[in-house]
Amino acid sequence: MDTATLKQFACGEGASLVGIGALDRLAGIETDPADLLEGFTNVVSMAVALSNPIIDTISDRPTPLYASHYSRVNAMLDTLALKVTRFLEERGASALPLPASQVLDSIKNTSFISHKAIAVAAGIGWQGKSLLAVSPEYGPRIRLVSVLTDASLEPDAPLRNRCGGCTRCTDACPAHAIKNVNTDSHYDSRDEALHFDRCVKHVREVCVAMEHIGTSICGVCIQVCPWGQKIGSARSRARLR
Repeated sequence: MDTATLKQFACGEGASLVGIGALDRLAGIETDPADLLEGFTNVVSMAVALSNPIIDTISDRPTPLYASHYSRVNAMLDTLALKVTRFLEERGASALPLPASQVLDSIKNTSFISHKAIAVAAGIGWQGKSLLAVSPEYGPRIRLVSVLTDASLEPDAPLRNRCGGCTRCTDACPAHAIKNVNTDSHYDSRDEALHFDRCVKHVREVCVAMEHIGTSICGVCIQVCPWGQKIGSARSRARLR
């Protein structure tokens, strides 16, 4: 299957970024169920850029505009994944779309698989100190979705970590959850980068109770990241790699 054609289709359906990850790069990753990746060889990672003006309404807390936008973009991502799945299946491949935002284990706060880990493996971005995938084009101002497939596709190369000595997300985190630990590729565990329990407690107990929020989101580390701020309103259009 022609990888460029697949990417063009996904971008035409609303993806801002598309990357292909070989599943052997994700060996050992936790999945639910444990055999989720069996029968597949690649994964299509797709990102939709968040609205700059909406993200810029965030200061030290989420805003009602962000809460609504977050929900709408997740729905858009799920539709995008279904369309890409159909595209692959119509060309003889097997494909499995994974929901953009569905928590299966409320204690560990995990889903079927980490979309962020997939995005890093697929060259969408690098793993930032906040654990978010940070892309050169949009910073962490993206939401992600993934489609597993057995289609023969050309994987993208992972990106070099570019967080360096920046401490913006660490300094701004209202839960004091980010440890300011850097990584060349990815963290061995979430606890290496975060006081994860602090982050979860803040979004579940503080943010969710805020007026007109009602969901477990924060967004502060997204808003302050220089990689998102420096692009500003002059965002490049979808990158086909």
